[in-house]
Amino acid sequence: MMPETTVMHRRRFLTAVGAAATAVALPSRLFAAGAMPNTKRPNFVFIFADDLGWGDLGCYGNRQIKTPFLDKLAAQGVLFTQFYVNGSVCSPSRTAFMTGHYPATHGVHGHFATHAQNKARAMPNWLDTKAHTVTRLLKDAGYTTGHFGKWHLGSGDGAPEPGEYGIDEYRTRSSNGPQLEGTSDPYFRAKSTSLIVDRTIDFIEKNRDKPFYVNVWTLIPHATLHPTDEQMKPYKRYAPRGVPYKGAKQIYYATVSDLDQQVGRLVKRIDELGLGDNTLIAFSSDNGPEDFDIGNAVHSGIGDTGPFRGRKRSLYEGGIRMPFIVRWPGHTSAGKVDETSIVAGVDWLPTVCSLAGVKLSPDLKGDGEDMSKALLGTPKQRSKPLMWEWRFRVFGDMAHRCPILAIREAKWKLLMNPDRSRIELYDIPKDPTELDNVAEKQPEVVKQLSQKVLKWQKTLPPGPIEQLRGRR
Repeated sequence: MMPETTVMHRRRFLTAVGAAATAVALPSRLFAAGAMPNTKRPNFVFIFADDLGWGDLGCYGNRQIKTPFLDKLAAQGVLFTQFYVNGSVCSPSRTAFMTGHYPATHGVHGHFATHAQNKARAMPNWLDTKAHTVTRLLKDAGYTTGHFGKWHLGSGDGAPEPGEYGIDEYRTRSSNGPQLEGTSDPYFRAKSTSLIVDRTIDFIEKNRDKPFYVNVWTLIPHATLHPTDEQMKPYKRYAPRGVPYKGAKQIYYATVSDLDQQVGRLVKRIDELGLGDNTLIAFSSDNGPEDFDIGNAVHSGIGDTGPFRGRKRSLYEGGIRMPFIVRWPGHTSAGKVDETSIVAGVDWLPTVCSLAGVKLSPDLKGDGEDMSKALLGTPKQRSKPLMWEWRFRVFGDMAHRCPILAIREAKWKLLMNPDRSRIELYDIPKDPTELDNVAEKQPEVVKQLSQKVLKWQKTLPPGPIEQLRGRR
């Protein structure tokens, strides 16, 4: 098995674009709560793709999809290779970023759907408005907050609008309240990132003279994908021969490249406004790529998980290990590849609040931790393990079908069913593809990690577990 660093080839990319790996760490005390009146607080722009794979970007090793703007963002900031989301599908992952809690703590076990479907899975119909959110905490501290693009934290009869979570301005989808325009256009999804970026730029221009936080949550590359002919032109060579159909690579690659171009347009405008040096820009994805076993992705479900097994819904690395890029000129280490820090979605709230000088109340009881040191260029070892639960089926190849529970602590990752019908232990740095199960060779590690994850599961709200769940 090749070591993980051999698989990735990240430094080759960064060398090619001439990025200098010079660490310029900003002392965290600069943004201590007591210092806030005399300092300029940073802005935050969080760009969140939908169903993008770990290996879909050039800076993460992809040699077919053109992503020059995200590659440039990585060259100007820090690229993390061990970043995890805390849900293997949309709504749970988003809940973790917004609240700093494991999503199951709020009863968010799967994606928010119809109210009848939510009830059948013992889920609420929306995220509790009483939950602490990063947007509310920053708004209360004097930030202007925005959210443009996908929401998916509750919709339908009675659901609160995003404004009830501490968001000043919003235009969204999968939500109640003001919606993105142009939904009748058959190419709406293909053009949606441009619309989201337009709204974001307008928000930033209006609020450029005060601290702001904005979520830029795209609708793509979530299926169903229907890019325009113009978007697909660069990938004409991937068209099938002799038939009038578009190839899966044409469709998926064009979609990711348009996402990249729109991110580039947003970053360029931030820099043109003179805000770049005081704006932390982060980019990630909510979960792994969709499988072509799912009906709306049969023509395009080829997102790249890099060297990992697992896709969307799976607790193997390909379902929960995502790209994470952070740029903050003068503060983050330009061109740095962090291969050691284990960072997660639940860390976003405490990390952002730390950088903004917002003191967290003890009653928050968050599951994440402040990883600002890692974002600023110095690798940090986390003090808490990461844990997951997935109660439903995993589609696609049997290699993606994981057990119900998972825990990552230091180099070890344990996956298991609560009844112990499946127990798998992997040394992730040595075996990132999760093919060499060493559970029998490491009984003490299995004992320790299983006790922790089973104890954690008992604290979660009860609910049904799908019959086929946890089986191969």
